[in-house]
Amino acid sequence: MSKVARVPVRTERAPLPPPFLSQGLVVGDVVYCSGQVGADPTTGKLVEGSIQNRTRQILNNLSAVLEAGGSSLHDAIKVNIFLTDMADFPAVNEVYATFFSDPKPVRTCVSVKSLPLGTDVEIECSGLVTKSGNGRSSRL
Repeated sequence: MSKVARVPVRTERAPLPPPFLSQGLVVGDVVYCSGQVGADPTTGKLVEGSIQNRTRQILNNLSAVLEAGGSSLHDAIKVNIFLTDMADFPAVNEVYATFFSDPKPVRTCVSVKSLPLGTDVEIECSGLVTKSGNGRSSRL
C-alpha cells in the first residue's frame, strides 16, 4: 500500500496557526484548510464590528491559504460554516455570496455553543488544486 504525501501549506497572508495544527494540507489534488476565524493576519486579533466584517476577513484568509496550496475560492469544493447564533445565517450568506461564483461549493452550516477567541463565526473549506507548484510553503 503506497503512502499518500501530505504537504503542508503556510502563508503569512493568513493568520499563522498555533503549533498544534496546519493552515492547510495538500493531499493529492485537494487543499484542506483548517477552520479560520475573522483574525487579521498582521495583528492576530479578531476584526471588530459586524459578523459581516469577520466573515469577509475569514474568506480573505481562506483565499490566501487556498492560493498558497495551488487552489482558489473559485476552485472550492466544500465549505463548512460554524455559527454561535443561527440568527446570523442571513448576514453571513450576504457576504458569502460575494466570494463564490457558480457553481457554488457544497456547504454545511451548523450552530455551535462557542468558537475560538469568543468569535461568532468560523469557516473551513477544501479546494481542488488547479495551479502548478501546489502545496509548497509560501511566504507571500
